[in-house]
Amino acid sequence: MEQRLEAMSEDGVLTRIGQAIMLHRAGDREEARNRLSALWHEIGPQGDAFHRCALAHYMADTQDDPRDELDWDLRALEAAEGFVTERPQGTRPAAGETGVVAVPGEGPGTRHHPLVALRAFFPSLHLNIAADYAALDRPADARAQLLRARASVNALADGEYRQGLRDAIDRLELQLGGAAGRTP
Repeated sequence: MEQRLEAMSEDGVLTRIGQAIMLHRAGDREEARNRLSALWHEIGPQGDAFHRCALAHYMADTQDDPRDELDWDLRALEAAEGFVTERPQGTRPAAGETGVVAVPGEGPGTRHHPLVALRAFFPSLHLNIAADYAALDRPADARAQLLRARASVNALADGEYRQGLRDAIDRLELQLGGAAGRTP
């Protein structure tokens, strides 16, 4: 994901999210969390849905408490679902929106409408929420999210992104001790 964010340097919000991700990956979890929090307040609840989804998705990773991580992952899903519901597929972004973004699993420089990128986020969002529920010892909720993750990953094009998500879903299913909607 950070490669896609860097490729979109014309979008200042995504650049700042990418910088916070780099801080987190370099081990400065607290500073990453502080920067993402400030950006979250700057964007606000009416801000761009793709920005809110991406920011909340990565803010979840900076949390120390599994309940806080779940809250942020649910915010990311809510932003993605709200955008998909509000915008019919095939419509163009309005003036001032983020424009186009690269989609996971596709070549560098591939550009698409934000709706496509948000749809590609769904398997990861559901997988993260499933992992949050597993960490909170809520296996039934975790399995329900794994079902949603598996259904949405099956809609993705073949590639490394899709396979990586499938592998992660399989690992979490094993951890939970049961299959969640596996299809051959």
